Amino acid sequence: YSDLGYYMIREIIEKKYRKVLNVLVDELLYSSLGAHRTSYLPLKKFKSSEIVPTEIDHYFRKQLLHGFVHDMGAAMLGGVGGHAGLFSNANDVAKIMQMYLQKGEYGGVRYFKEETIDKFNKRYYAEKKVRRGLGFDKPQIKLEEKPTCGCVSEESFGHSGFTGTYAWADPESGIIYVFLSNRVYPTARNRRLVKSNMRTKIQADFQNAIIKKSISI
Repeated sequence: YSDLGYYMIREIIEKKYRKVLNVLVDELLYSSLGAHRTSYLPLKKFKSSEIVPTEIDHYFRKQLLHGFVHDMGAAMLGGVGGHAGLFSNANDVAKIMQMYLQKGEYGGVRYFKEETIDKFNKRYYAEKKVRRGLGFDKPQIKLEEKPTCGCVSEESFGHSGFTGTYAWADPESGIIYVFLSNRVYPTARNRRLVKSNMRTKIQADFQNAIIKKSISI
C-alpha cells in the first residue's frame, strides 16, 4: 500500500488537461453528480461552522486543523493531492459509490468506462496475498486482515481512511455503506475506533439486516 502512484496521477492529469485537479474534478465529476458538498479546499466554498474539525496537530502544523487537509503530504501540496484532500458528507459519498457500483454511470451520465471500473476493482497480485486493487481496497484474503465485516462478496470494494472514514459498495447485494467520523479529533493517538473494529461491526449489522429483510419479503 502506497500513496506514491496517486502523487504522480495528479501530475499526469493536470498536464493532460491543463487544469489544476481541484477545478477539474469539480467540473467533470462532482458538480454533474450533484455532489455539491464534495470539494478540495472547502473553506473557499463553505463556512468553517459547516466543516467538522479534524485534529489538534501538535506535530507538523502546530494548530487546529479545521477545513484543511489532515494528510501532511497533501498539505505540502497546498491541500490538493491525488491521494488526499477531499472533504465530503455521507450523502455525496453515497452518490459517488453508487456511480462506481453502476460501473461508472449515474443519473444517465457516463463518467467512467465499464472496463476502467473493472480495472480499478481487480486484484492483480492475489497470488502474493495482496488484497488491494488498483483503485479500491478489497475484502480480506488472510483471516487476520479486517478491512471489511467478512459478510460482503468478493466483488465488493471500497476504502477506509486514517481519519475515521469508510465507504464500501457490494455489487452482489447492491448495498452501499458509508461511515464518516473524525476519529483523530482531538488527537490521532485515539485508536479506539480502529481497535474496536466499530466501522466493520456496523457494516455487518446493516448488511445482515438488509439482506435478511429482503429475503423475508
